Amino acid sequence: MAIVMQPSARIRAQVSFHKLYRGAGALLLASSVCLAPQMLGAQAAQADSAQQAAAAQYGITPQEQQTIDRDIGRHFGSAPLNPGPRAKLSGSLKPADVRAAMRKVADWELAEGQPYFDRIWTSSALYDGLLAASSALHDPRYHDAVLSMAEQFHWELRSPHPNADDQSVAQAYLELYLEKPAPERIEPTRTALEAVIAGAGPPIPPNQAKIPWWWCDALFMAPPVWVRMYSATHDQKYLDYLHKNFWETSDLLYDTQRHLYYRDITFLHKTNQRGNPTFWSRGNGWVMGGIARTLEYLPKNDPDRARYETQLRQMASAVAAIQDPKDGMWHSDLLDPEDYPQPEVSGSSLITFALAWGVNQGVLDRATYMPVITKAWRGLVGQIYADGRLGNIQQTGAAPAHYLPSSSFDYGVGAFLLAGAQVVDLPAHRGGHQHGSKSRK
Repeated sequence: MAIVMQPSARIRAQVSFHKLYRGAGALLLASSVCLAPQMLGAQAAQADSAQQAAAAQYGITPQEQQTIDRDIGRHFGSAPLNPGPRAKLSGSLKPADVRAAMRKVADWELAEGQPYFDRIWTSSALYDGLLAASSALHDPRYHDAVLSMAEQFHWELRSPHPNADDQSVAQAYLELYLEKPAPERIEPTRTALEAVIAGAGPPIPPNQAKIPWWWCDALFMAPPVWVRMYSATHDQKYLDYLHKNFWETSDLLYDTQRHLYYRDITFLHKTNQRGNPTFWSRGNGWVMGGIARTLEYLPKNDPDRARYETQLRQMASAVAAIQDPKDGMWHSDLLDPEDYPQPEVSGSSLITFALAWGVNQGVLDRATYMPVITKAWRGLVGQIYADGRLGNIQQTGAAPAHYLPSSSFDYGVGAFLLAGAQVVDLPAHRGGHQHGSKSRK
């Protein structure tokens, strides 16, 4: 199988390229030279052999490759065989070093991805990170890129009756509304949420629980929207909907012994060949990140606040105990580093974001979690390439999977920028003061 969606091996052998672009699910090549037919066959065979070797080396199955190819074709990211050297960046927590890593990654992603900005959840997670990066780096370019997207789509969601994924872009819309209130920035989202409250929504898969947020990823995609809508309107019904549905999902998917989430009900009674249940890194990162982004705007006196904080503390303790001692990261399958040995950047970034946010806000103990965050951030910075590509991001999916070290997708970049925006603030919060929360009494 091909490792990165590109022209056929024979066409590849006709060209030499200087820069990789994403477009129409293929590589656009900056320059080309014709080669003799005899050379074409040899180079095609060599290219295919290299691709097959890489797939075998990293355990990428044909099914996983299909997803990688699809994601590249949809402009979520790319996974070249030869991404070049890693960057020489400091992984320290010094604010200047953190900002340098954030800027390098954000600039690369903006150059690569902005032409394909969309309202799908993969883009939404990137927008969250870009807005956070804009504030942390004091650079309006990232903010303005998100604002331009919102205006391009007239502040509308992907669907008039959106599920959690299609609600997610409203996190960015509402943050932009809260900084500069204007009816056009909020009304499409308000109309869609009213329809959701009334029971509208897409069909739920037949093998899943018949609840709105039936998969754990939804706890990042939707709850932060509902709490931001409350912050904008002060209408209690948005918090009522949030609490009811969050705890309904938690009661179904949260393992109260291991303090981790199953991705959905199809994983509840499954074990792998080692006898372990499957706890997906990114899925649990989504939940931890979603709790942090919900608490950010949840009123301090909300009766459910303590319950969210308790679950964040429980999950933080659970993930800290299984952090990889060598690279400071987490694996695609949290309990199975043997079968999934690579670090996984999207899940690790979301976990790091939640831990750093928790420390900054006094929800998590600083002495306990600073060593965890320090190792995790160093590990994340180590995944940056010289051109700014952020690698080792698993393709879209619903379970652990395999991928190339160069694998870079927009949602993972967004998660990294969210993490960096919290990590850069850690020195300012040494005294345990709770700065930066948007929650209100």
